[in-house]
Amino acid sequence: MLLPFFEWCEATTLGRVVRESLWMFPVIEAIHLVGLCVLGGSLLVVDFRLLGTGLKDSTIADLDRQARPWMLLGVAVMLSTGVPLFLSEAIKCYYNTAFWVKILTLPVALLFTLLVKERFARTATETSTSSRWVGATDLLLWFVVAAGGRWIGFS
Repeated sequence: MLLPFFEWCEATTLGRVVRESLWMFPVIEAIHLVGLCVLGGSLLVVDFRLLGTGLKDSTIADLDRQARPWMLLGVAVMLSTGVPLFLSEAIKCYYNTAFWVKILTLPVALLFTLLVKERFARTATETSTSSRWVGATDLLLWFVVAAGGRWIGFS
């Protein structure tokens, strides 16, 4: 049912340009991975604090406030580079289970991070059972997104 949409995506000018260029895909992929590092670092520092395993001299709320702009930058970089990467191989993605794992988990991870974790972290001061649950859930969701994305390259 979605195959015609994926065929259209791959036929777009941007998809064709990225696919036919010798250097465009690897350069965009490199920028995508830098975005992953920025996003991952900002998520990990807050999630580890929620779990009670890092930066115990800072409150959860302060750490979250400092990491949030980096997290949003990482998301913006990854989305803006992920779209052309997808367009260049949309039909391959359609038949790729790892792509579907990533693309279906990504909105869940984003919503959880922005609506649950961020709201919780704004008011949290110390590690608790609830903070551990939130941190572990956030880590798990983003791990699935990252693992799905990484596995796309092997499929």
